[in-house]
Amino acid sequence: MKEIKARSFILDYVFLATGQCCYYLAMKAQYHAALDWLYGFVDYEAGQRPRDASRYDLRRVRLFLERLGNPHLMSKTVHIAGSKGKGSTAAIIFSVLKEAGYKTGLYTSPHLMETYERFKIGDHFIDEDEFVEEVERLKPIVAEINAQALYGELTTFEIMTVLAFDYFANNQVDWQVIEVGLGGRLDATNIVEPQLSVITTINLEHTEVLGDTIREIAAEKAGIIKRGVQVVSAPQHEDAKEVIDSTCRKLTAPLTIANLDTVTRSNFEDEFQTFNILGRHDIYDVKLPLLGTYQRTNCATAVAALEALIGQGVAGIDKKTIEEGLSKTDWPGRFQIIDRCPLVILDGAHNPASAKELVASLEAYLGQDLGPHPASLVIAASADKDVTGMAEVLALAFDEFIVTRTRHPRAMDVETLGRAFEKLGKRVNYTSTTAEAVIVATNLAGLDGMVCVTGSLFAVGETLEIWRNRAAGENPRII
Repeated sequence: MKEIKARSFILDYVFLATGQCCYYLAMKAQYHAALDWLYGFVDYEAGQRPRDASRYDLRRVRLFLERLGNPHLMSKTVHIAGSKGKGSTAAIIFSVLKEAGYKTGLYTSPHLMETYERFKIGDHFIDEDEFVEEVERLKPIVAEINAQALYGELTTFEIMTVLAFDYFANNQVDWQVIEVGLGGRLDATNIVEPQLSVITTINLEHTEVLGDTIREIAAEKAGIIKRGVQVVSAPQHEDAKEVIDSTCRKLTAPLTIANLDTVTRSNFEDEFQTFNILGRHDIYDVKLPLLGTYQRTNCATAVAALEALIGQGVAGIDKKTIEEGLSKTDWPGRFQIIDRCPLVILDGAHNPASAKELVASLEAYLGQDLGPHPASLVIAASADKDVTGMAEVLALAFDEFIVTRTRHPRAMDVETLGRAFEKLGKRVNYTSTTAEAVIVATNLAGLDGMVCVTGSLFAVGETLEIWRNRAAGENPRII
């Protein structure tokens, strides 16, 4: 009798385990099918972005949202544009709102490893069955809108953006922190009616779409400013400042500019960057787990934004929640240390200005000699980037140079990238994948050296994927 019961238990266990496995595999298949559907539309992140404004018609996004009951209007919103630091600033504001007790959603782009990273509520990314459920809900509406094509067909990013709003509304978030994808004026996110608009540092970027001057690009970013809605801006180049100030006056939108003179110098302790910010309401003792010194600007902008919300009467935000929220900010791939032997640093710097910020951060964190040595640079870039300008900044900071190409369709070929360093007299190691580049770099650095991966968030993401797989035992040795 005991044997029969034991065999029955084993069979039940096997049946349960097999059933769970089948369910898991079925969900995986549905999830990947949903991703295939999503990426089956025009995807400007993967290909050439046209400058033609008619390609970015927000009327089709509004039509899509109307069909869903306008989910983007169901919660309070902080909308963030900029050339540099908008993701970090969004992550900081998100962390503080969460700390203040609000159920908060965060929508950012691009992702580092997996699409689901773009959609977050509280401490959790959207899970696979939630993603599948959202896609199934959106599919028939997308099919109908694209069949009619009154204002052109919906793109991948537009569908993702609507998915984010619908996901947040279905989960009844109190606040949603929304990062602009590209530009601002014509971006799919620019249908929100925010409580606060934030503009981070503006510099020359995506000139093939946004314009050839700081003034033109600033006009696109300032396109998120709404009549009467408060604006917080990072300190800006004079041309950008004039555009933002003029737009705010025209739309009677109160403007606050973050003041870097009130931010003390950085110190580093226990994997935190520490400094003080003298705000309008208090002095904040900042302990930030983001180590790049450029985060001081993003943090000052975020604190100015949070103080603006305090001024609007948003409850729960004070010195304590701001300091706690800052200390819990999670935003990988930005001067992130992922290993110590050798020291491996990842940073998404992708233009000359952000390359300068990377070198300044290395100097602040490691000292003027940028030790340890030998220091190996792994660099990949998108085809539209100013790699000549980046090479001029990075060439003096490293001993070894490894160029590579990511899996991304817009990746620059290694010959073009390598020539930028060779023209400066540097010997270049050519590789065809990020994994190969990391192997070469770690071998050149040895156990006591340093590896820095930069030039593209896609290279950073692929490196994080390598370390994740190594931790899981799939790739136990890099060297």
